[in-house]
Amino acid sequence: MSKGKQDTLFVGSLEKGMRILGVFDERRIEMGLTELAEAAGLDKSAAQRLTNTLHKIGYLNKDPETRRYSPSLKYLELANAYLWSDRFVQLAMPKMIELGRKLGERVNAARLDGSEIVYVIRIPTQLTSFGAMVVGRRLPALTTSSGRAMIACFDADARKRAVETWPIVQATPRTTLDRSKVAAAIEQAARDGYGLTESENIMNEIGIAAPIVSGDGRPVAAVQCSISALRWDIARVRNEIAPHLIEVANSIHLPKPR
Repeated sequence: MSKGKQDTLFVGSLEKGMRILGVFDERRIEMGLTELAEAAGLDKSAAQRLTNTLHKIGYLNKDPETRRYSPSLKYLELANAYLWSDRFVQLAMPKMIELGRKLGERVNAARLDGSEIVYVIRIPTQLTSFGAMVVGRRLPALTTSSGRAMIACFDADARKRAVETWPIVQATPRTTLDRSKVAAAIEQAARDGYGLTESENIMNEIGIAAPIVSGDGRPVAAVQCSISALRWDIARVRNEIAPHLIEVANSIHLPKPR
């Protein structure tokens, strides 16, 4: 932002504090002060003041021996507030639970946030790994079935921009890095009414997702199912899973914003 267009209501110290909170994830579950400063892009003195404040108000735990910081239970209050405020989660949850029972497979619901999807509902099975149960996990939209299903609902120009500019992160040896192939998969999703991936983020995992659209055709979320490619083939997934996902996606009607 240029100096002439500075937002006078923007509180820089709050932004820096939120940066501290945002650096923790599955790879960084606890950090020392120097690590925190580097991860958040702050100088050490600013990081020290901010982490001390966040510790004092309850958002960070601090190990008295190692002096390393980690998220506290108070973090969950933020996630809890979001889940209560998102009408989609409340409407979709019962349908997702029933879908999981019917299919006997792991089902999820995802929202699009910028160039990433965020899982807001996760219904696991007994064999689901912990990482695949965690609400709030993010993945690049272009390499996920949920992302492709939602991008397929964009107009042609927006779809083209997404394919050309959104990031692709190689998660497995089979992650599609060729953007022309990603574009073809999204066009296929537009024709089919659902997105499909295989081994893009987890080896031997098939992902399939149907978009949930608003009254004006904008994608607001996706209903997704993750299936083992060792037990299912693509043809069977298309025939036996896709119709159920489309049915559930079409049954979720979000109220218009007030």
